[in-house]
Amino acid sequence: MPMFEYRCTRCGHEFEELVFGDKTPVCPACHAEATEKLISKPCRHCEGSGMGDFAPSAAPASGGGCAGCSGGNCASCH
Repeated sequence: MPMFEYRCTRCGHEFEELVFGDKTPVCPACHAEATEKLISKPCRHCEGSGMGDFAPSAAPASGGGCAGCSGGNCASCH
């Protein structure tokens, strides 16, 4: 499903929204329509984070990530 990250240019609130077509999401904090799409950060593999296999903001496992990754693609770890 097309899940995107947005930032409200009015209040600065960052949020995720499921968006179809050319729909412009409304900020859930201040209800402004002035939002901008953010470039999503890549997910890093984090063993033992308590957040499942992937945690976008946690530190990578020792050694810089999953030892089973090929070509930097952590999707190959599973």
